[in-house]
Amino acid sequence: AMPELKAAQEQVQASTQKYEEELKKLQEKIEKDFADFQALDANTPESIKERRMQELSELDQKVQQFRATATNDLQRQQQTLMAPIQEKILTAIKAVGQENNFTFIFTNEVPAYVGTDVVDVTPLVKTKLNVK
Repeated sequence: AMPELKAAQEQVQASTQKYEEELKKLQEKIEKDFADFQALDANTPESIKERRMQELSELDQKVQQFRATATNDLQRQQQTLMAPIQEKILTAIKAVGQENNFTFIFTNEVPAYVGTDVVDVTPLVKTKLNVK
């Protein structure tokens, strides 16, 4: 519900789309070069065929390297964008905990046990963050 989160997600999505477009261009180049290789005349000297295969192999390695770099860049970008949002949420949770004299505040993803004296502080944290 936080506007900062939506903005961060949109920014990561835009970067992802740019990387996907570039990867598609590289993939199309490999397909074109491979089709050209397959279309070589049977009388083409073996050294030319070997050179073309080497070029295809190098291009494939570049694509793999680009994919790895893109993945790392996107993960780093997401971490960088999410860090201040997570800090803001943690600050709000700590404030709610102190203001209400709570001993513990747990996330609700995997509760091992929920007793009757449990208080859901989500509405309090959302209020602290000015989020509806």
